[in-house]
Amino acid sequence: MRTALDTNVISGLWSAGRLAPAVAALLRRCRDAGGLAISGAVYAELLAHPHASAEFVNAFLRDTGVEVDFELGVAAWELAGLAFAAYANRRRRSGGGAPRRILADFLIGAHAQLHADRLATLDAGAYASDFPALALLTA
Repeated sequence: MRTALDTNVISGLWSAGRLAPAVAALLRRCRDAGGLAISGAVYAELLAHPHASAEFVNAFLRDTGVEVDFELGVAAWELAGLAFAAYANRRRRSGGGAPRRILADFLIGAHAQLHADRLATLDAGAYASDFPALALLTA
């Protein structure tokens, strides 16, 4: 069973906050159940983590066996775009104004839905509404 990882799972581990032990346990369970993967969007976001360099990120991914899927394909881009458009329309109709979430979140969800069996995230609520067919795990 392949598990895609959201940026917040890995950054939660690196930040050593109160959720770090639960996140570490979640990652071990997911790795033991099958492969771990991230999209190119997660990779790019990890490079922006305040305590990470490219060397650190690459070493972490190598040492933990996390694969990076840089090639998403047309279907993932289309799914991400349609989900983002639906979110933006819901937000405008509700009077919430302009969209607050970024396109990377939708690329992460589309990648997980099309290239993995589930998504591990600390923001399950957002993905549940935008990707209802996606299986979600949280710490």
